[in-house]
Amino acid sequence: MSVINYAVRHLGVKHIVVCGHYGCGGVKAAMTPKDLGLLNPWLRNIRDVYRLHEDELDAITDENKRYDRLVELNVLEQCRNIIKTAAVQQSFAKNEFPVVHGWVFNFHDGLLKDLEIDFEEMLHKIQKIYNLTE
Repeated sequence: MSVINYAVRHLGVKHIVVCGHYGCGGVKAAMTPKDLGLLNPWLRNIRDVYRLHEDELDAITDENKRYDRLVELNVLEQCRNIIKTAAVQQSFAKNEFPVVHGWVFNFHDGLLKDLEIDFEEMLHKIQKIYNLTE
């Protein structure tokens, strides 16, 4: 988060992009309910995303589609995590930037999917608990 803090507060970035990719090995590993040693700390956040959206994900019978949906949900959750930061909230309150975007890249066709995050709506919902502008 120190990189985001520096980019927002000192460089004045106007856009932050969280970009995942379909077929992510980390997401597949996170969906494996076993000890993966040194990978566990990195996979914990993805596993938490699965836990938050377990009903939706478990309803998807096709394994590859379930992986793809978890990739998208993970990108959305990481966008929320960035929006929770004081640097982003305070800068947006003052300057109306940065705006956070969530994208997913598809290696098979080279297309980039915009998850069309409504940044201001997400910020408003987050600030009910994480209002760091004051």
